[in-house]
This record gives sequence, C-alpha cells and structure tokens, in this order.
Amino acid sequence: MDSAGTFVDHYAILQVNPECDARTLEIAYRNLAKIFHPDHPETADVGGLSDVTEAYRALKDHGKRQAYDVRYSAHTGFSFSAADTIRAEERAALSDADEHVETLMYLYKRRRERAQDPGVDSYELQHVLHCSDEAFEFNAWYLKAKGLVEIADQGTLAIAIAGVDHVISTSRSVAHEKLRIAQFSQGPRAGPRDAVAACRDGGPKLIDAAAPWR
Repeated sequence: MDSAGTFVDHYAILQVNPECDARTLEIAYRNLAKIFHPDHPETADVGGLSDVTEAYRALKDHGKRQAYDVRYSAHTGFSFSAADTIRAEERAALSDADEHVETLMYLYKRRRERAQDPGVDSYELQHVLHCSDEAFEFNAWYLKAKGLVEIADQGTLAIAIAGVDHVISTSRSVAHEKLRIAQFSQGPRAGPRDAVAACRDGGPKLIDAAAPWR
C-alpha cells in the first residue's frame, strides 16, 4: 500500500503470478529494473524503476509477503491454491536445488573449455544466476561444504572432482528419463531405437541442463 492507503498490485507491477517462487520474483525484478534503469535511455523510466523496486521490497521478505497476500486476496478476489501444499520455505528449497544445478553446470562448462583457468569470479557467477547476495552466499557455502565446488586461484570458484561426477551422473539420469518417456509415448511395441529417434526428432523433452545460459 502507498502512503494514502491505496492498494497497489505488486504482482502486476512485477508481471509475475501471485504464486511464483522467490527466485522468479527476483529475476522479474532484476530484468525490469535493468529495462527501466537510466543507463538504458531507450527504455529508461524513473517512475517504473521506482514502482518495481517498491514492489520487490514489499514481497521479497517472506513475512511481509504473507501479510500482503492476505490483502491481495481481499482486494482482487484471487484465491491462492489450496491444493498447493508446498509452503514458501519448500518452494525456496526447490529454487535452491535448481540454482545448485545451474551453478555446477556453468562451472563444469568452464572447466571443460578452460581447463588451465577453471575459476569463475563470484560476481560473474551471481550475475549469470540472477540471484541475491544472500541466496548466492548460501548456495556457494553449501556447494563448497559438500565438496562439489572449490576455491581456485585469486579466490574464484571452480568445480571440484566430486562436482564433475555429480554433473555427469545427473546428465545420465536426465538422458535416461528422456528415453523412458519417449519409449512410453511410442507405445508398448516401440523399441529403444524408436525412442532414441523420437528424442532426436523433437519428441517429448525435459529441461536440458546443458541448455544455453540466460
């Protein structure tokens, strides 16, 4: 709400679904802030930048967002899904898991392409992931503590041997799942070669962990 007590639709301002997770909220804010920033004269909008900043500040804190959602439902009639049993904390955990995968894949590609210089600066990695300082620090701590990531020269981050093994194992699991789904979609008479062909010809696809970075 603004100073006059008028209800403000922060979700509409950030152009996100009211039930989106914290990471989606953050990415939306960063993208819009970049568009409206004075550094981009062709799309600069001081008012727009102020609005998205205010909206993000109102929603990024879990407690404040919960209180806002009550007002949001009262003013818009929107009904938050009762069937969605995943609490905000659980959605945050799932978001962290996705970030772990993206971090490891990015560092894996870096080591594959530049074996003699595998380290990535924290700023670069955080920029690629579109995450807050707090989220980045938490996930970097976790990956280092698990031995999946290590500190390289000049304090940069690099994937460790355990991290490489993790990426390979995950990639194999994804490939196996894609093959299984393709076999299922081809029917009971389809053989492995038919399923492989279906995958190659644009059949059912899962999210590709090796897809180009944003």
